[in-house]
Amino acid sequence: MPICTSRECCSSKQQASSNTKAASFSSEGSKHYKWFIRGMDCGNCATKIEKALLAINGVQQAYVAFATERLLIELNANQTPDTIKKVIKELGYTLQETGQDDVHQPLWKSNFTFFLLGILIVAASLLNYIAPNIGYFGFYLATATGIIPFAKKAIYQIKNGTWFGIETLMTVASCGALFLGETFEALMVLLLFSLGEMLEGFAKQKAQAGITNLMKLAPDIAIKLQGNERVQVSASFLQQGETIEVRPGDRLPVDSKVYSSKGLFDESALTGESMPVLRKQGETVMAGSLVIDHPVQLRVVSTPGNNAIDRIITLIEQAESNRAPIARMIDTFSAWYTPLVMAGAALVMLIPPLLFGDAIQPWAYKALTLLLIACPCALVISIPAAVTSALASASRFGALIKGGATLEQLRLLKVLAFDKTGTLTEGKPKITTVIPFGLSEEHLLQQAASIEQGSNHPLAKAIVSEAENRKITKQPARDIQVVNGQGVHGLIDGQIVSVVSPRYIPKHLITPAIGNSIKTLEHKGNSVVVVQQDQQILGLIGLADVLRHDAIEAVTQLKAIGVKAIMLTGDNSCSAAAIADTLGIDYRAELSPKDKVTAIQKLQTENSGVVAMVGDGINDAPALKTAEIGIAMGRGSDIALETADAALTHERLTELASMIRLSKNTAKIMRQNIIMALGINTFFLLTTLIGLTGLLGAVISDAGGSVLITLNALRLMNSAMHR
Repeated sequence: MPICTSRECCSSKQQASSNTKAASFSSEGSKHYKWFIRGMDCGNCATKIEKALLAINGVQQAYVAFATERLLIELNANQTPDTIKKVIKELGYTLQETGQDDVHQPLWKSNFTFFLLGILIVAASLLNYIAPNIGYFGFYLATATGIIPFAKKAIYQIKNGTWFGIETLMTVASCGALFLGETFEALMVLLLFSLGEMLEGFAKQKAQAGITNLMKLAPDIAIKLQGNERVQVSASFLQQGETIEVRPGDRLPVDSKVYSSKGLFDESALTGESMPVLRKQGETVMAGSLVIDHPVQLRVVSTPGNNAIDRIITLIEQAESNRAPIARMIDTFSAWYTPLVMAGAALVMLIPPLLFGDAIQPWAYKALTLLLIACPCALVISIPAAVTSALASASRFGALIKGGATLEQLRLLKVLAFDKTGTLTEGKPKITTVIPFGLSEEHLLQQAASIEQGSNHPLAKAIVSEAENRKITKQPARDIQVVNGQGVHGLIDGQIVSVVSPRYIPKHLITPAIGNSIKTLEHKGNSVVVVQQDQQILGLIGLADVLRHDAIEAVTQLKAIGVKAIMLTGDNSCSAAAIADTLGIDYRAELSPKDKVTAIQKLQTENSGVVAMVGDGINDAPALKTAEIGIAMGRGSDIALETADAALTHERLTELASMIRLSKNTAKIMRQNIIMALGINTFFLLTTLIGLTGLLGAVISDAGGSVLITLNALRLMNSAMHR
């Protein structure tokens, strides 16, 4: 079914900065489709499908995400999707219109080739037992029949430019064995290869289980309120501003703001917070959250295809494109490795008979065996299998890593810079002191809250919340301007009112008494804002934040694995010192966004290892981009999340050390996989040349090696490996 253009285009435009294929579907005058492809065993399958689809006339863009099994297609306006469906079917895969895989195919149907080959072997063996004179013919017929599914795939892949796929090599080797009279062995080769594919599929399903469960968190159907009516609609096409109702026990299909007076939500699937959270009217709740106590009405705030679940899935898909350098090296190696071994197989078959007069049949048999060994399936999946397992494992403990390149860099991390407010601290400061000059506390708070209303900054929220608690009526403000790292300005009754950091107030306005008050508050660990009207200081507001409960433990864990922590904050030196002393780390205070960038650059110059930055605000985005690795807090600003290379979706700082340990373990698994893949291939190449192994050994080297490597990679799913 066609997907609304606004769904794909809107989502893609918002993700354009990621420079990924998944984010480029925005052409005008075209139709966009989204399906789910079932039956892919590894990343190579996704590449083959993409290549075949892009060769179709009228296909402008095609993107296959192996991790989430999503297919995104852009077609010319006059094209229909029928050709796409036909090609996918010919390649041996299944298309589904929804990601909710409710209809589970029987085992025999999803692995038809394996069971067909098993039946053919049994039938041929029985025929050979009952009628030995014609039993040999039965094996010929069974082998010829068993080759057909592989040959069809091979022919189609060759048409689309994939000359050296495993199906092509299997077809050539099986036909050669059939020609040489090795019918039973040829049939067993096909059967064992199909068994290997089935086992790879099972391993893949286990690795993708976390992603599949994530996709199921957001329901496909929503209840939309139209006047007094409740109408069931597709959640994919809900628009911003529409009102929906979610009943107890159901999950939110989209990001929404509470429209009712309040609601109790279980947000543990996305935030890791085990206790239900009470959300008041106007507060935002993420898609996938579970309604607890009573039906809740909400206003949709996310655009189609861009809710919290969609964004995480998109980031997972981007992680596939952002591959580790070692993975790109393996791809380059395998591109010339297979043709080289195929050429070697041809020489093995021809040189001994031509130069030494040997019989051609034994050498032809060895050459066919080498063809199967030539396919570097195990080598090709050695890195992606480890990376996919590691990324899935990280997402389970609340860390979203955007790709293999970032995963590989994390193990080299030497310095980790932290923002303070909202990162090391809860980001929910409270007003501790209000010092007015020549007016009442209520009037001072009214002026500050009027300017700060609508802001998402933690200090602004604290000021507005205090005013509301005191039942102070806010005044209308206009021409509000936010200056990152400094404060906010606006007009109230025609006068300029500013709420800014003390260091941005002209020195001639700060009297000794005001200066002493600022210093006293800061020495007590407060953040201080100055409320100024034109050229007059109206008063001071002191606010204090508290450390996150796991901040000290996180810093301790980082020190234990050799990572130095440092705090970079725009807050005052006294407040920063109080936090830094508690944590036992260095700090740099009173930094503007530009100063934070300079500080990161200095750390990069002073340290030989990788420097990372953790932050949550808009003012952290430049520093996150400058650092080799930027890590955003899950509830941080959109720009911080988009700029960062990783995100702590559960906002647990202790997972920073877990990410680094996971990176080191992943590198170890990668090395093991590469050694195993090359070792298995080398062993069977040598044993084939000296006549110890044949076609069955070659299949074991290919299918068995792939399964072994996948199972080794799945060890990364065990949380004990990185905790």
